Amino acid sequence: MTDTKQYVKGAEKKMTDAIAHLDEQLAHIRAGKANAKILDGVRVSYYGSQVTLSNVASISTPDAKTILITPWEKNLIKEIEKAIINSEVGIMPENNGEVIRLGIPPLTEERRRTLVRQSKHEAENAKISVRNARRDAIEWLKKSIKEGVPEDVEKDAEAEVQKIHDKFIKKVDELYAAKEKEIMTV
Repeated sequence: MTDTKQYVKGAEKKMTDAIAHLDEQLAHIRAGKANAKILDGVRVSYYGSQVTLSNVASISTPDAKTILITPWEKNLIKEIEKAIINSEVGIMPENNGEVIRLGIPPLTEERRRTLVRQSKHEAENAKISVRNARRDAIEWLKKSIKEGVPEDVEKDAEAEVQKIHDKFIKKVDELYAAKEKEIMTV
């Protein structure tokens, strides 16, 4: 006889992973405030290999409209600047010879709406992942009946999976609503 709890726990782990991924994706969407996470995708040529920006410089946000990049080696400043220009960050870096500043421009209304749509898309992807985890768990639970699990135990486990699913869908909606509010706040 198989244990239904393992299917429930497996589904919950997948749903937790979906929330963590959504949180990470939403952090990369810039909302008019300085956030070092928008530079996570920037790769810099460092002695012949491509490394992330955080491996060759310290990144800080001294205020809400500025990101400050301090390279650990002064000769990397041009490489970092080039990498930022060629990336999808969309902000022109200012180089004073020692540090690179990124001034976060205010968002236009149209750009805000685009970012909200992008956030909604990420939230929908997370909901799909949560639903898929629920579906997989329920399929496994239905198969477990053939392996000797009593039907009432299977139905209870199904109800538990549904409760967990509802909780995670609500969490996705909360994360999206918070990001939408952050983006639309001028």
